[in-house]
Amino acid sequence: MLEHVALLQALDWVAIIYLVGAWLLLSRIIEHPPKSRPSVTVLMSERRRDWMRVFVDRDPRIFDSQILASLRQGTSFFASTSIFAIGGVLALAKNTDPLIGVAQEVTAVMTPVLIIQIKLAVVALFLTNAFLKFVWANRVFGYCAVLMAAVPNDPNDSISYPRAAQAAELNIRAAINFNRGLRAVYFALGALAWLLGAVPLMISATVVIWVVGSREFASVPRDILLKEDP
Repeated sequence: MLEHVALLQALDWVAIIYLVGAWLLLSRIIEHPPKSRPSVTVLMSERRRDWMRVFVDRDPRIFDSQILASLRQGTSFFASTSIFAIGGVLALAKNTDPLIGVAQEVTAVMTPVLIIQIKLAVVALFLTNAFLKFVWANRVFGYCAVLMAAVPNDPNDSISYPRAAQAAELNIRAAINFNRGLRAVYFALGALAWLLGAVPLMISATVVIWVVGSREFASVPRDILLKEDP
């Protein structure tokens, strides 16, 4: 086994460190951006707080319950999808012959089975992280639903706005975990390029960084969110 692991070249280690480092750093920047350039995640957090402030005196609250239900359905869908994807990766790890054939055609190098399994394990780890984030997001959205139900319908009640603010923060935490799960899925897809070699992995990781970063900092939805209220 150690002999096979030793077949990973220095460039492979650089590529995987680049991938994981980019994932962690990008998450940090998105969740804690400079005040002069907020991300979509931060902008939406403020809109979620606005939602809960408006929610206090809305009657009936069916509209709010429908929104929250759709958010929970989204987390459930992606959690289920992640489970299926993890199962697919594990199945490939058990039968690596097709992947070895493809890799050999592209790189003209025979790759040991264990190396293929190690590379698939990285993909599986990203997907597992995504699954855990989606499940937790679903649960926190559930906490938010309970707290929203405990907000009095009377805006003059002393606990109405403080409790709505708590619901908003739970909603934000759920959304943050949901977004973390989505980023893990993106990087899991990028990690698949490692099957073709270290250079394709670095190229793929760079593409993922660009895709995720542009959607948070240079997208049309961000421009819309930045527009001042009339």
